[in-house]
Amino acid sequence: MSLKSYREGKAAAAAATAEKLKGAMASKSRMKMWMIRATTTVLLWTCLVQLTALGEIWGPRVLKGWPSCFTSSDSLPTLNHPSAAVQKIVLPHKRIYKNNGYLMVSCNGGLNQMRAAKCDMVAIARYLNVTLIIPELDKTSFWNDPSEFEDIFDVEHFISSLRDEVRILKELPPRLKQRVDLGMFYSMPPVSWSYISYYKHQILPLIQKHKILHLNKTDTRLANNGLPLEIQKLRCKTNYASLRFTPQIEELGGRVIDMLRLNGPFLVLHLRYEMDMLAFSGCTHGCTVEETEELTRMRYAYPWWKEKIINSEMKRKEGLCPLTPEETALILKALDIDRSTTIYIAAGEIYGGPRRMAGLTADYPNVVRKETLLEASDLRFFQNHSSQMAALDYLVSLESDIFVPTYDGNMAKVVEGHRRYLGFRKTFLLDRKLLVELIDRYNHGSIDWDEFSSFVKSTHANRMGKPARRTVMMDRPKEEDYFYANPQECLARNHQNEPFASR
Repeated sequence: MSLKSYREGKAAAAAATAEKLKGAMASKSRMKMWMIRATTTVLLWTCLVQLTALGEIWGPRVLKGWPSCFTSSDSLPTLNHPSAAVQKIVLPHKRIYKNNGYLMVSCNGGLNQMRAAKCDMVAIARYLNVTLIIPELDKTSFWNDPSEFEDIFDVEHFISSLRDEVRILKELPPRLKQRVDLGMFYSMPPVSWSYISYYKHQILPLIQKHKILHLNKTDTRLANNGLPLEIQKLRCKTNYASLRFTPQIEELGGRVIDMLRLNGPFLVLHLRYEMDMLAFSGCTHGCTVEETEELTRMRYAYPWWKEKIINSEMKRKEGLCPLTPEETALILKALDIDRSTTIYIAAGEIYGGPRRMAGLTADYPNVVRKETLLEASDLRFFQNHSSQMAALDYLVSLESDIFVPTYDGNMAKVVEGHRRYLGFRKTFLLDRKLLVELIDRYNHGSIDWDEFSSFVKSTHANRMGKPARRTVMMDRPKEEDYFYANPQECLARNHQNEPFASR
């Protein structure tokens, strides 16, 4: 072989080798590109799945809440009543602020007294820039209810719905919890009916000093009036949006409402003629001698019921007693409430039992209560838990066509305000002082039935929960209108955009 041929063969072999290497490198590059694309596709798909899952909790609307071709109309939520709707809520942005300390609170009283107190404590915590610990409920009152906050209210919703306003924790951080266990915290009852300036100048320095402050009484600790608008609106937001009952209570309350609606419009009667109320108020009109003595003994048995010697008839004439079942029957007839109307009793056990209810049930035979509508098995988890039973009554009271409280206690006031918020639903606000005078005149024969009925109807024509100005008595807060009975700062005007009327 010549040198020239040898060189040409070697060059050809080198070229072939180079071509093979080039092909191998190209193949390797294509493989690498395919792997990159495959990996990217898997990562993107994984992210999409995760975002879709998160969308069920807090994602944007494009990821949730819209019907698709895979969603049947039967699977969409119904809106027969509020508890039936499946609500998907986008969490508000978390509020960022310098935390001034931690606020612990122990509520006192019944369900609605504690409900209003929780709203006040949220507003105070927001104003002071402190972390609020889930409130502790009263377990030492007359009802001796062992329920915790999460047994009555949807705690997760409470925390998440207010995250743009205030930081709320279920319990203190471990290090601070140890301090509380050792008693290293400051506890006190705040002054009743206080303005927000009191909390700024008196309470905030204590929190900054001790890091943890425990308020051991919470009812009526914030003024009705004279507060910044944002404080009033936050009280409403907490009450009407954040304090939602547990799904179990909402579901059972919805079932009761559905049962009542089967028979048409229904009336809820908050007949506050229970043993504790009569003993506390000293109202014994229509009671036997034995019952009067029993109620008196009970009043003396509770040292925090400060008033002991009570003139029952004088209190009644001043309008300070709950109406009796017999008096209530007369008022309902005078207001032309149809005899066939279903009347739901939102109350505990009526003192005197069937004997005292006989007059009412004779005039209105369709008287029911949760215990007669539901099976015992439905209520077994609620027995001996008065606040949970009261929560059922609260839900039914909100949805009734007419609400009639026979005494202006905490439930009557808070339900009245909630019904105003929901569109000024009809609520008869009974003028008991005038009514007992009219009832006595009618029973003594000084006026006939037509006169009696006419007086009752004319007196209450403007006392049905319509738009009205809250009565302000700055030097007598206990006597002025309660904020939660008429939260006018949060209410729409009436449909004609007329100004609020004075009460």
